[in-house]
Amino acid sequence: MLKSNPRLPIEQYIGMKVKRKRLEQGLKIIDVARIAGLSQGMVSKIENAQVSTSLDTLGRLCDALGLTLTTLFSDYDRPEGSAQLVKAGEGMEVVRQGTEKGHRYELLSYHRGNRKSYEPFLVIMDDAAEVFQPFSHPGKNFLYLLEGRIVYRHGNHLYEMGPGDSLSFDAEIPHGPEELLEVPIRMLSVINYDERMD
Repeated sequence: MLKSNPRLPIEQYIGMKVKRKRLEQGLKIIDVARIAGLSQGMVSKIENAQVSTSLDTLGRLCDALGLTLTTLFSDYDRPEGSAQLVKAGEGMEVVRQGTEKGHRYELLSYHRGNRKSYEPFLVIMDDAAEVFQPFSHPGKNFLYLLEGRIVYRHGNHLYEMGPGDSLSFDAEIPHGPEELLEVPIRMLSVINYDERMD
């Protein structure tokens, strides 16, 4: 699991970006200092985060490197972000309506908090003889077939699906597998909930 680093002090951030840009251009400190009209020692101190520089000096340094101040600071305030990685085969197995009828659900994202906006599942079905009852639930459903062939029912309509096929529908209308034509079946199912739902 990757850990996010706390934001660098501004002097270290500037030094890192300036040095990286200088090295990308194959310039020596003496070259940049000459172009910017700064001392070699000042450029070195900026790169090594040993000094807090004025905006005027920083502007001259950036001009010498062909770097705008906007570009220099473009990553500084970027949100750290946070993502949830679920490795293959490590999805949380959950029981949903229909699970006892011969297929398994692996939840691929675990929502924390009071509201959930979506639920992604890996659905695995491997018994072609199983009979399924249609079911319904709140939200919109998106299916993407990864492996196998299936006839999928939504209301009074039947859809034959193969690998790479997708199906989107209102999940409150009864739906579910009608016939498993080729097993094993592996299908991504994403349920998108209305924003008003808790």
